[in-house]
Amino acid sequence: MDLYLVGYLMCMWLSSSRVLGGYPIWWSLALGQQYSSLGSQPILCGSIPGLVPKQLRFCRNYIEIMPSVAEGVKLGIQECQHQFRGRRWNCTTIKDNLAIFGPVLDKATRESAFVHAIASAGVAFAVTRSCADGTSTMCGCDSHHKGPPGEGWKWGGCSEDAEFGVLVSREFADARENRPDARSAMNRHNNEAGRMTILENMHLRCKCHGLSGSCEVKTCWWAQPDFRLLGDYLKDKYDSASEMAVEKHRESRGWVETLRAKYTFFKHPTERDLVYYEGSPNFCEPNPETGSFGTRDRICNVSSHGIEGCDLLCCGRGHNTRTEKRKEKCHCIFHWCCYVSCQECVRVYDVHTCK
Repeated sequence: MDLYLVGYLMCMWLSSSRVLGGYPIWWSLALGQQYSSLGSQPILCGSIPGLVPKQLRFCRNYIEIMPSVAEGVKLGIQECQHQFRGRRWNCTTIKDNLAIFGPVLDKATRESAFVHAIASAGVAFAVTRSCADGTSTMCGCDSHHKGPPGEGWKWGGCSEDAEFGVLVSREFADARENRPDARSAMNRHNNEAGRMTILENMHLRCKCHGLSGSCEVKTCWWAQPDFRLLGDYLKDKYDSASEMAVEKHRESRGWVETLRAKYTFFKHPTERDLVYYEGSPNFCEPNPETGSFGTRDRICNVSSHGIEGCDLLCCGRGHNTRTEKRKEKCHCIFHWCCYVSCQECVRVYDVHTCK
């Protein structure tokens, strides 16, 4: 994933001056030497291209947590690439391009909905984690225990303050989505859906205390789920995303666009569901206008009948097969005490790629 420059700090920074389909994508990344050392140089908010005034004020007021915001964006994109690794669109990014996904997010598609949701969740997640780790001095542990302790345990540790992380994500990400049009309404909805996954999946994490590892006393605290769980949840929401229709009506501030469910016989989407109102390209062939890279030369699973299988992923074009030799550790033996010795074996694998 060529999203950042490799160096002392793998740089990832928010926003850009590029406008996608008339709607700036708030997590587009400005890649450049000027942002390659966030950990060792002062962050100059005014030099970050594309920030709207509200984001600029936020950056200056909360500059200490901005590296966590950037880390959250990276986390979201990495999870996007994991979730779509076997799909025709695999969350491909473009090196040295301010619009890191290219034109793919120009349209109000399912893909746009997922990227907004996972990036917003990533920011909330990373900020929350940095607060609990003590990385930032302006936030910390959640002191609201949300009920009395249960039998056999007591409150302890550092409960993660997910509500603060969600607030940061909401204030920064949604600052751009203030237009009275359908795309802003869609982006706000999907941003919030991503953040809701964290709040709804907070859980108790406990640690045992006692002699010889006994569990005489347990201390528990609120913790975020693993981010992979959030990615899995949002991927399910992508598959069941609700198609919407755009309605235009006049208010005191002028013409306003809102969204309604396109099909009345389907259940109306909740705030936890992803929404979209434009169809996706099939991503089978390269198309610079839609941002599709096509699926030629993609590795496919010859034994699968799913979307990652050679029949569907290759769009009916067929596939090529080649053999590949790989060196792997084998015949490993544990020696007392305490190391493992292994031999090196060469194994041959069949690799199938789309024509």
